[in-house]
Amino acid sequence: MTSQDTLAPSRQILSKVPEITVFFWIIKVLCTTVGEAAADFLNVDLNLGLTGVSVVTGILLVGALILQFRAKRYIASRYWLAVTIVSVFGTLVTDNLTDNIGLPLETSTLIFGVLLAVTFLAWYLAENTLSIHSIFTTRREAFYWLAILFTFALGTATGDLMAEVLGLGYLVTGAIVASLIVVTAIAWRLGLHPVLAFWFIYVLTRPLGASIGDYLSQPASQGGLGLGATVTSVIFVVGILGTVTYLSVSKADVISHAAAGKDENARGGLWQTVVFLALVLAAGGTGYALRTSSLQEDTAAPAPVPVVQPVPGGSVPVRPAAPRSPLGDLSKFRGTTQDTLNLLQAGNQSGATAKVDDLEIDWDNAEARLRAKDKTAWTEVDGKIDKVLRELRAASPHPDSEKTALTALLGTLG
Repeated sequence: MTSQDTLAPSRQILSKVPEITVFFWIIKVLCTTVGEAAADFLNVDLNLGLTGVSVVTGILLVGALILQFRAKRYIASRYWLAVTIVSVFGTLVTDNLTDNIGLPLETSTLIFGVLLAVTFLAWYLAENTLSIHSIFTTRREAFYWLAILFTFALGTATGDLMAEVLGLGYLVTGAIVASLIVVTAIAWRLGLHPVLAFWFIYVLTRPLGASIGDYLSQPASQGGLGLGATVTSVIFVVGILGTVTYLSVSKADVISHAAAGKDENARGGLWQTVVFLALVLAAGGTGYALRTSSLQEDTAAPAPVPVVQPVPGGSVPVRPAAPRSPLGDLSKFRGTTQDTLNLLQAGNQSGATAKVDDLEIDWDNAEARLRAKDKTAWTEVDGKIDKVLRELRAASPHPDSEKTALTALLGTLG
């Protein structure tokens, strides 16, 4: 009995994925930014929470993949719809592990790296290829989309680890990622295996897209262009629609029969993968160790000076009082939180919503420094701030819920 996966090439379905052109990478970066913005909008602005957003996105993803798998050939609109929703879902998977379960981003990065490697191994053992020019069968397409999901989750974890935990910020992270992409592209031109180069760059485009979106949306005071999340999202959505429309008409990214299997003509993929990944892991591990060491030195508290009280016959050092928070001085955040609460109590909802933006920006900028002091204490405060942001940015805010969230945050801040 012959299955679909063992049909002769003449009876196989047409390629289900696009050719890798400049349009492919443009839309990929645009989808990444829109996906992250959509996740934040559903989570914060509509106050659905991570769990609610994950359920909604999961349902949409199933629907998009059903449409994609039912197609007999590559259709630009179906394919990129699925990629956009996968980008949202992949982001949410990492966010859920970090925010709901409390899993460190270091651990998430390792987990998704291993899952992606296992997916590639199973794919290769089953099909003897990882080439995107060979997506002719349902089984290969299933492996392909599973790999796509893990690349988004891994890219999210890696980008957030660099930008937030290591305190590099999204602009510096974007510059580093862009440099790695350029180096990999040059290496491909010089003989790096095309399949290896493609998947490595695919992972990196996720933090690159997030960095571009963050730079465009951030206020000028924070080094951005100040376009805002809404305007940035609209620009990127228009870009996606325009590019996909062009590709739907021109068919410029349809893989021809002559291109099928061309990546298999390259040799040396195994040893190049081993050497390449060894270099990446060594460089990444060294950079992580140096950066965390630097953060720990910057945040190391000075030795407490004993308080000396005179007593008859001499003086006895008295142990100083413990700080209010293991995170150190949080008066800046406490003051902003109190100002927000005061505006809310005065009936100034718009002013309170605007003021809480300052709290979010200052907290994000201080994340690397504070998290290095005490991860547990930082996570507790971060959760309370997320709750405040959801309440004040809800489509229909409730003053009592907002005040409760702000009061709880003040209590945690000391």
